[in-house]
Amino acid sequence: MTHPGSRKRLLATCAAGALLAAGTAYVVTQASPALAATNASVWLTTPDRANQLTRKADVAFGTAGSGSTITVNPNTTYQSMVGFGASFTDSSANLIYNSSARNTVMNALFNPSSGIGLSFLRQPLGASDFSLNFYTYDDGAADPNLTRFSVAHDQAYILPLLTQARSLNPSLSTMVVPWSAPAWMKTNNNLVGGSLSTSYEATFANYLVKSVQAYQAAGVPVQYLSVQNEPQFSPPGYPGMLMSPSQQAAIINNLAPKLSAAGLGTKILAWDHNWDNTSFPQQVLAATGNNTAGTAWHCYGGDPSGQSTVRNAYPNKDIFFTECSGVESGNTFADSLLWQGRNLAIGATRNWAKTVTTWNLALNPSHGPVIGSCTNCMGVVTVNGGSITYNAEYYVLGHLAKFVKPGAVRIESTGYGQGGIENVAFRNPDGSIVLVAVNSGGAQNFQVSFGGSSFGYNLPGGSMATFTWPGGPVTPTSQPPVTSQPPATSIDPSKWYQVINTNSGKCLDDAGWGTANGTALQQWTCGAAAATNQQWQFRPTSNGYYQVVNRFAPNLVWDVNGGAGATGDGAQVHLWGYGGGTNQQWLPASLSGGAFRFTARNSAKCLDVRDVSTADGGLLQQWACTGGVAQSFRLVAVG
Repeated sequence: MTHPGSRKRLLATCAAGALLAAGTAYVVTQASPALAATNASVWLTTPDRANQLTRKADVAFGTAGSGSTITVNPNTTYQSMVGFGASFTDSSANLIYNSSARNTVMNALFNPSSGIGLSFLRQPLGASDFSLNFYTYDDGAADPNLTRFSVAHDQAYILPLLTQARSLNPSLSTMVVPWSAPAWMKTNNNLVGGSLSTSYEATFANYLVKSVQAYQAAGVPVQYLSVQNEPQFSPPGYPGMLMSPSQQAAIINNLAPKLSAAGLGTKILAWDHNWDNTSFPQQVLAATGNNTAGTAWHCYGGDPSGQSTVRNAYPNKDIFFTECSGVESGNTFADSLLWQGRNLAIGATRNWAKTVTTWNLALNPSHGPVIGSCTNCMGVVTVNGGSITYNAEYYVLGHLAKFVKPGAVRIESTGYGQGGIENVAFRNPDGSIVLVAVNSGGAQNFQVSFGGSSFGYNLPGGSMATFTWPGGPVTPTSQPPVTSQPPATSIDPSKWYQVINTNSGKCLDDAGWGTANGTALQQWTCGAAAATNQQWQFRPTSNGYYQVVNRFAPNLVWDVNGGAGATGDGAQVHLWGYGGGTNQQWLPASLSGGAFRFTARNSAKCLDVRDVSTADGGLLQQWACTGGVAQSFRLVAVG
C-alpha cells in the first residue's frame, strides 16, 4: 500500500462529479418492466453504530415522499460485477487462523446467509508490509530453474483459510499479486527496493505460473493476476519492486502464453496502483493487446474518475478496484463509513469497477502485525484472541456483498454529488434490484422511483443503506428474428447448427474468427448466410454430454474458464482446445417451444448470456440454472 494517510485527504479534495460515472452505458432494448414489488426491504448502518447493517421495516411502493428523486432504470446497463472483499494478508490469516473464534468470523465474512458473503479475495504472493516476516516462494541463492519453488509457507494457515472461504461461498473469485520477486531476480538482491533484472523477466513469468498452479492444486483456482503491486512506489521498509510500463508489458506478453499453455484461464490485470496515474495503465494496455484483460486500481492518490479515464480510452478492458485501507481517526467508524461508502461503494462502482476490495481482512488492536509501514491501518475486523470487533469496512462491504451477487450488472440510477444521497444500483441475475445509498449531507428525505411507482425515505446524515426489491421480468420489445429454418427439436451429431439465444435472437459466435485458446464466445447478429464462425457441432462424449465444436476453428470448444474446478457463478465460457475436461462437456435439456438449455458437466450450471444482454458482443458465462431467457437457446441446422 502507498501512503495510507493520503486516503483521508481525498475526502476533502475529491470533486463530487468524480463519483459519477463517465463514459457510455449499454442501452438494452427492453420494455419498461411492470412493477413486481410492493415493498422494498431496507438495511441500515448509522455512524453512531446504533444500526449496523440492521434490517429495518419494509417501505411500500406507492407511498408519498419528498425531496430529491433517485430514478432506477434497469434498461440501461453498465459493467457486470465480479465481487467484493479484501485480502488474507499473512498477518490477517495468522490472526484469524489462530483465533478461537475462527469459524465464527469466517462465517461472518464469507457465508452469504449468516454473514455478508464476501465474494472476492486479492492475495499477496509472498510477503507484503502486513506479514510476520519477509519471504517469497523461492528464497536463497539464484535458482533460475525454480527447483526450490514452494508455497509451504502459505500451506500453514493462508491456504486453509482460502479453501474454507471457498467452501462457505463457492462464488468466491481470487486474484493474486506479488509485492516483490525473489531477491536473486532483482537488481539489488534484496526484497526491499530495486527492480526486476531484465535477464530474469522470463523466469519471473515462470514463477507466476507456478504460483497459480500451486494455488489451484491446493483447491484455490486463480481467476485474476497482476504482475506487480504498486509498480511506481518503492517502499523503504518492506518488499516492493519498481516497474516501468515497458517492463510490465514485456512481462505480461511473456506470461500470457505461458498461462495459456499451462491450461490456466487466469486473466492478467495491468497497473494495480493509484487513481492519479492514468498514463501508465494506458501504455501497458496499448502494448499488450489481448494479453491483458483490464486494469486494477488503489485509492491512495487521485479520485475514482481515473478509472473512467482509462475505461473510456479502452472500453473493452475491465476495471477492478483492488485496494484501499481505512485508518484510525478521531471518529474512526463514522469517518470510514462515510469515506468508503462515498468513494468505494459508490465512486468506484459508478466508475466501472467490477470489484470493491479493501485491504487487510483482520488486524490486531495495535493495527498489526506490520513491518515498515502503516501503524494506524484498520482491518475489516479486529481480532484480539477470541474477541472480534467488526469495523466500518465490514459494513461497507456488507452493504454490497450481501445483496449484489457475482454476475449482477450495474444499472442506471440518478446520481447526486456530495451533500446529497449518493447512490448506485444493480440488477442481480435473478432480476432483483439493489440500491445502495450513502447520505453525505445532513438527515434528509428522498424518493426512489422504479417502474412507474415510488417510495419515500428519510436517511440520517452520514448513514449508509441498502434497498432491495424484486425487479420483475424484463421483456424484449420485439420478438427475435425468424430464421429461414425451423429450430431443431433434437440434436444430430452429424449436423452443424446455429445456436441462437431466444432473448436476443443473436447467434453464438467465435469472436473475431479466433483460432487461439481463450478466444471469446460471444453472441452476434446472425449472418444472412450462416458464417462458419457461427456454426457448432455437438460431438458426444458420454452419458448424454457433448463437446461443442466451432466449424471455423475446429480445434476450439465451449470451455468454462478456470478448468474443472471453476464451479462458481459468473465464470466465463470461452473457447479452448478440447482436452476432455468436464468443464468442456455440456448436457442439453429440451425446453418448451423447441429451445434448449446447456449444463456444464463440472458445475451443473447453465450456459448464460451475461447480464441478459441483447447486444452484439454479449459474453457467455455459467450461472445457476434459473429457467430465464438468458439460458434458453434455439438450434437451427445449417448443414
